[in-house]
Amino acid sequence: MNTDEVLDVFKSCGALLTGHFILSSGLRSPVFIQKARVFQFPDKTERVCRALADKIRAADLGTIDVIVGPAMGGIVPAYETARQLGLPAIWTEREGGEMRLRRFELAPGARVVIVEDIVTTGLSSRETITAIEALGAKVLAVACLIDRSDGEADVGVPLIALAGYKVPAYPADALPPELAAIPPVKPGSRSL
Repeated sequence: MNTDEVLDVFKSCGALLTGHFILSSGLRSPVFIQKARVFQFPDKTERVCRALADKIRAADLGTIDVIVGPAMGGIVPAYETARQLGLPAIWTEREGGEMRLRRFELAPGARVVIVEDIVTTGLSSRETITAIEALGAKVLAVACLIDRSDGEADVGVPLIALAGYKVPAYPADALPPELAAIPPVKPGSRSL
């Protein structure tokens, strides 16, 4: 799938929203990608995650032992991508404000690919990498459905994106007037 095909799937589900949004990173944007609207449809989720699995295979990372998704947004795409790859899927969760692997065990030396939904600044990816590496596992790459930075985010390992979609994002104190005129909403899940 190319970027236009991926965005067409998101558009067909009403998942590309416009307004004034507070992103999980704290940045503000006139566009929010509501991936849950895609994930409600198993056939569409399977389609994009199969394509992401193909990109992971093409990256030639060697043996992968497990796919890890950061909660909340990464659970569904990590699961479906792992299913496409024939691998187990586990997830991290926030505990005391930090990402942790709570419900699962991970063998030291395990070779991991983290699968995200959307990457903007890479913060969730970096937090998940830290949690996984603290257990002695090796993170080979982060893979995501959409990279909102279109290659600018540094997650500390290779970033495999199914689609790059550069969307403007601003600090709260540097909003363009047209965005500042709209009341903000915070649809993300970082505080969960």
